[in-house]
Amino acid sequence: MRAAVIGGGVGGLAAAVGLRAVGWDVTVFERSEGLPSTGTGLGIWRNALAALDTLGLGDRARAAGRKQPDGTIRRPDGTVLGRLRADVHLLTRPALLGVLADALPPGCLRFGTAMTLAECDHDLVVAADGINSGVRRSLFGVEPRPSGAIGWRGTVDLPVPAGGETWGRGMKFGLTPQADGRTNWYAMTGPDGDLSAFSSWHDPIPRVLAESRDVLRHSLDYLPPLPSYVHDRVALIGDAAHAMTPDLGQGACQAIIDGVTLASALRSSDVRSGLHSYDRTRRRSTQRLAKRSLMLNRLARVHRFTGTRDTALRVALAFG
Repeated sequence: MRAAVIGGGVGGLAAAVGLRAVGWDVTVFERSEGLPSTGTGLGIWRNALAALDTLGLGDRARAAGRKQPDGTIRRPDGTVLGRLRADVHLLTRPALLGVLADALPPGCLRFGTAMTLAECDHDLVVAADGINSGVRRSLFGVEPRPSGAIGWRGTVDLPVPAGGETWGRGMKFGLTPQADGRTNWYAMTGPDGDLSAFSSWHDPIPRVLAESRDVLRHSLDYLPPLPSYVHDRVALIGDAAHAMTPDLGQGACQAIIDGVTLASALRSSDVRSGLHSYDRTRRRSTQRLAKRSLMLNRLARVHRFTGTRDTALRVALAFG
């Protein structure tokens, strides 16, 4: 049985490794010319590490990163609202992609090769082509929607002992330490906001921004719920199926779990039965996560009653 994976990101590579393990002949088609050499950090939660363990790659992923220390949520003046008890392993996107790609044999991953659904004559097509998925568009006609927030990301050569987030009026700023001693940071503003708004926030936020280069800015979009993650011989995974705002830090995690779940469903089933099993297992849970992430995004962006919001945060963090 032959499978085509359209997209060589986290979900696509996880699916390829998993499908090969259960006997599929897999080819991954990735439009970029190679694996990225730079990228911001990813938080891999316990559920996704367990999925990587299923692929036999969990220990390699752990060795490529570091465990995230517990952090805090603060106000812009530095007042601590509560502690974040982290059960997360941090590693960069290039490191995670490297771990996954190294598990594939030569020739399985084809760079510089764009592929469309119409061109695939495989028994299975895995659409892992991201939030702007052409496969999803052709099957369901569903496009991503803007959340109304703008995301900013960067990495700085400045170590911090622990990460966390700072919530202000309609804005937030987050820090995550990396294994190499650098710090990954991210921020969220309204569509008309810019990073100068964080210049008066507590240390080390102004210093992080002053020393950052190559800052990325993008709209924080999300995908409305799809009626299904499968159609005929096609399965949608990762952002192609359930792109969510980054507020829960679960995007890469859910893409990994999608890929591993899909491979498991196709281990001993015919393609049609296996795909419907994958859809039943993954669609409702990921759509609930996406809904919660969007709610948290909107909560972080409130401009009024921030004192009430902060009190609610304090109580929620106190009870875990």
